[in-house]
Amino acid sequence: MPLILPSNTISAGGYEVDNSLRFESSSTDHLSRSKSSSETSTTIGTFSFWVKRCETGATTSIYSNEVENGNNRGLIVITNTDNFYINNSITGQSDRVLSTTQLFTDLSAWSHFVVAFDTNQGTASNRVKIYHNGNQITTFGTAVYPNQSENLKILEGGQTNKELVGKIYGADNSRMYLAEFHHIDGQALTPTDFGEFDENSGIWKPIEYSGTYGNNGFYLDFENSGSLGADVSGNGNNFTVNNLTSIDQTTDTPTNNFCTFNSLVNVPYTTFSQGNTFVDLTSTGSSSHHTNYGNIAFSSGKWYWEAKALGGTKYTIGLSDANNQSNYQQVAGTNLIVGNHANSYVSGDAIGWYSTTLYKNGSTIASSLSGIVTNDIMMVAVDCDNGKIYFGKNGTWRVANSTTFDSTQNDTTFTTGEFYVSAFSNEDCDWSVNWGNPAYSISSGNSDGNGYGNFEYSVPENYYSLNVKNLAEFG
Repeated sequence: MPLILPSNTISAGGYEVDNSLRFESSSTDHLSRSKSSSETSTTIGTFSFWVKRCETGATTSIYSNEVENGNNRGLIVITNTDNFYINNSITGQSDRVLSTTQLFTDLSAWSHFVVAFDTNQGTASNRVKIYHNGNQITTFGTAVYPNQSENLKILEGGQTNKELVGKIYGADNSRMYLAEFHHIDGQALTPTDFGEFDENSGIWKPIEYSGTYGNNGFYLDFENSGSLGADVSGNGNNFTVNNLTSIDQTTDTPTNNFCTFNSLVNVPYTTFSQGNTFVDLTSTGSSSHHTNYGNIAFSSGKWYWEAKALGGTKYTIGLSDANNQSNYQQVAGTNLIVGNHANSYVSGDAIGWYSTTLYKNGSTIASSLSGIVTNDIMMVAVDCDNGKIYFGKNGTWRVANSTTFDSTQNDTTFTTGEFYVSAFSNEDCDWSVNWGNPAYSISSGNSDGNGYGNFEYSVPENYYSLNVKNLAEFG
């Protein structure tokens, strides 16, 4: 069950990616452009991008170039069987297809892909090269290479061409974060033009691209919230924004990966969206509570997050030993209120504010609390170094009954030295969780002491948002 742990970090300094774009399939988010016919080459080109998937078993549509009609196209996707897949389709001819045997199912990690075309090469396998995190992929379940010097639809412009990012023709199947999208028209490049291995951790990380782009090339950095499709390569090959707004611009990037829901935990009746920051649980009935968890685990440091209650009445917010997430697979009809029911703390401490009661490991810690209702924004501060947790609602800390945080006024304690994750139980209601990149509007705007995150309320001093940069420094 993939979790982000302290080792999953890169050293400070160097090139920073400031923003990514969050795509949601249900709202048909995508970028589109009418591609010029003055391409530099239809036989040579490169695509480089970073992607963080949000679900397995569903197509992640990254790029599509439609020429004339749906039968003449080039596309790059991760399929619903989790293979990386390239298709160059030409009417009346066999498709040129590469489909990896390698599967890409880690939803907690950013992945870098480079796809380089040069059909002028004499050796067929050199005409299309795919790289993942700096390494060339050489094993394919399907491998039909282009003919030598063949013109590729994925590089062609003009006619009734439509270039799409986050969508393929006739389908809207992208739930993902996308960052650092380069298209180089007329050059077949390698991963070292876009990334390098971190000298301390060995993790593949982005570097600044310093080359040229060719006529139809572009670079999407998603840094302009008012023009998310802006091409900053200097070519002005701007994309039209479709159903994306400034709230879809995030700071969850390949150089600072933020916490999201761990959607690989088997939770029935559960639907995730908004880059796995929103969970909708449709079950009802007295034995239908279920729990979802964040995918960043922490054993030390001080952490803060917020969550907005939406569309229901039976909310629980809290903290859980990380092993409860990885060891327990929920089934339909299982009641699991974090901190209340025994199956929520089989592997250690679990704490939850449910309705008007605060529970820890099956015991009542406090009762007659103010209940959680729709549109409440809940606050959680966790001090792993001293084993203390603090709850607040709508700007007021519960025990202190004050908007000012008081470290002596904690709700309860937990065992130190263990790994913990944020936890949310619900029945027939929704949580929109803000680990620093909210999918709902913030009226004020507060960051932690390192300048990370966008929160409704002030982050307590020396508490931090859950991302790998903070984890590397304090976790």
